[in-house]
Amino acid sequence: MNNSMHYNFHTHTFRCHHATGTDREYVECAIKAGIKTLGFSDHVPYPYLRGYPSTVRMDMDDTSDYVTAIRALAAEYKDDIQIFVGFEAEYLRDHWADLRDLLLPYDIDYLILGQHFLHSELDGSYSGAPDADEAKLKEYVDLVIEALNTGNFTYLAHPDLINFTGSDEIYNKHMTRLCLEAKRLSIPLEINFCGYLNQRHYPSKRFFSLAASLGNDFVFGRDAHTPDAFWDEATYNGCSALAEECGISLLPEVTLRKPFLNDH
Repeated sequence: MNNSMHYNFHTHTFRCHHATGTDREYVECAIKAGIKTLGFSDHVPYPYLRGYPSTVRMDMDDTSDYVTAIRALAAEYKDDIQIFVGFEAEYLRDHWADLRDLLLPYDIDYLILGQHFLHSELDGSYSGAPDADEAKLKEYVDLVIEALNTGNFTYLAHPDLINFTGSDEIYNKHMTRLCLEAKRLSIPLEINFCGYLNQRHYPSKRFFSLAASLGNDFVFGRDAHTPDAFWDEATYNGCSALAEECGISLLPEVTLRKPFLNDH
């Protein structure tokens, strides 16, 4: 496969209940696809979900197995690929201290921010549901900005997940705030392959044209839920075409931010 990107930090595992394949299959497919640096970032097990049968994130009891398994593969394949272990997490203010306490003992390498929910999974406030309500858009942007300012996140996954169906003027007003804050903090924005593959509303030309005009940094994220995602040339080409159309140059590498260093 013609793949000019040699890293991917958005990789899931079977533990999140909606990805398939073994951890080893992801590693071996990544190596064959020319990936040199692989980050696993499965959906974080939020403590408020203990006892709740989530279908979109791993169970709390799987945390230790996940970290141990990925680190074992990192050691086994160290001559072929560099592997990091992290999580994709929502920033939920009321539950953040509990999440920090859960993850701190594992000394993970990084977090990426994926703000799928505005409050908690239990109240059904999915960010990607189509909505023309400016208040929801503003809340999403405010929450993302607050999250980025914690210093815990390496990059912002699918920043255009919020599915605002109102006017471009209102959309641009609020998303400009998001982009400028990410730029100020030197936090990259992700062009998400999974959204393209599944023909979702993201990655969005509306958003990435705006972000490119503001001078943000950008990365590709495969958001791999199957090992063969590393071989999906059509999605790679489609996202590359979007980046080119918007005048986007991708970062040649990603600098990981160790989470929780500034939390108290």
